[in-house]
Amino acid sequence: MDVLMGRVIPVKLGIIGVVNRSQLDINNKKIVAEAIRDEYAFLQKKYPSLANRNGTKYLARTLNRLLMHHIRDCLPELKTRINVLAAQYQSLLNSYGEPVEDKSATLLQLITKFASEYCNTIEGTAKYIETSELCGGARICYIFHETFGRTLESVDPLGGLTTIDVLTAIRNATGPRPALFVPEISFELLVKRQVKRLEEPSLRCVELVHEEMQRIIQHCSNYSTQELLRFPKLHDAIVEVVTSLLRKRLPVTNEMVHNLVAIELAYINTKHPDFADACGLMNSNIEEQRRNRMRELPPSVPRDKGAPGDGTQDAGTGGWRGMVKASKSEDGAYEEKTKYMTSLPASPQKGHAINLLDVPVPVARKLSAREQRDCEVIERLIKSYFLIVRKNIQDSVPKAVMHFLVNNVKDNLQSELVGQLYKTLLLEDLLTESEDMAQRRNEAADMLKALQRASQVIAEIRETHLW
Repeated sequence: MDVLMGRVIPVKLGIIGVVNRSQLDINNKKIVAEAIRDEYAFLQKKYPSLANRNGTKYLARTLNRLLMHHIRDCLPELKTRINVLAAQYQSLLNSYGEPVEDKSATLLQLITKFASEYCNTIEGTAKYIETSELCGGARICYIFHETFGRTLESVDPLGGLTTIDVLTAIRNATGPRPALFVPEISFELLVKRQVKRLEEPSLRCVELVHEEMQRIIQHCSNYSTQELLRFPKLHDAIVEVVTSLLRKRLPVTNEMVHNLVAIELAYINTKHPDFADACGLMNSNIEEQRRNRMRELPPSVPRDKGAPGDGTQDAGTGGWRGMVKASKSEDGAYEEKTKYMTSLPASPQKGHAINLLDVPVPVARKLSAREQRDCEVIERLIKSYFLIVRKNIQDSVPKAVMHFLVNNVKDNLQSELVGQLYKTLLLEDLLTESEDMAQRRNEAADMLKALQRASQVIAEIRETHLW
């Protein structure tokens, strides 16, 4: 009695006494109901005051109540875990998709969705937006205005062009006759040489945009259209069609960009408004410098006949030829003649011929005042016209790339995919799932059903009456 009352061994939840089945009962195959009746009779006979708090039935009810209380205490955390797992498996099951019933409709739906996601990625309206790096249309914009723009701005208008090159071009353009003015053909030859340097960065811009549009294919496959992972053959076929379309548009775009540079080379427009303004400004600067030099000369030095106000200047024309005056300095001519005579070899002996082509030509020498002025004018004109052409190229190349490559692919992508892939003979092959896809779908569905059943059980426990 004292043991059952907890006086000998005090425990927190108390002691419940039961009558165990003996080996004899097992051998005699005594049923459980009869054993419980015998147990109840024993407790009523020996411990009548404790009979209602002992026995197998009371023990079962007590353990059940303790278990229910424990479960109820753990319900919030348990329910949260079940809901999270259910959401994960639901998402996983959605990615696996339902078994294909109408293959024609499924193929058309996947093609349309991929084309839509591809165009949305370019436009910046895609559902899955990359946050770690620029992607799609944002990167194309960066290529146009940052990469391509800075590359063009880094091109020196006079890069690779020395003063000797300019002087040589001027002399070659004059032919056998001395020129009174700087020949216009020398300016055109040199400026075309410099403008030609803009073609390489322009073609590189096309290549960068083409590479980015290739990367968009992978982006759409990984993030936007998870259904394509179910059908690896369809995914490969779509990638092949889009790559082929991009490859087909690349030569057309390159040809257009090449033509843009060729157009600038075909006609040097010296009447361009910006170029005429630059010519007028440079003409004023050169004339001002000439006047300053004339003021600095001592009174004993005779001034040029072409001084301002003598009527020899071509005023009001605004043309770049009027920047250079045909100054005939006798001193300069005499210096040139002296240098030429001193550069000739000594008089040969009688009977020996002179090869004039063997006369050494000085590579580096001090230029005369007129030569310096001519070279300076040509360089300024080249720089002014080059900046005009560079501005045009920087504006027209992105427009050409957008029209011939980006927009063309956007407009024709879906029709190209449908025309190449939406065929009856290809349905079975393209919509073939991977080997383990069906097994993973069934496992995910079974797990989701178990989690939903567990959620229902938890809801029932909350409504269950506890003894």
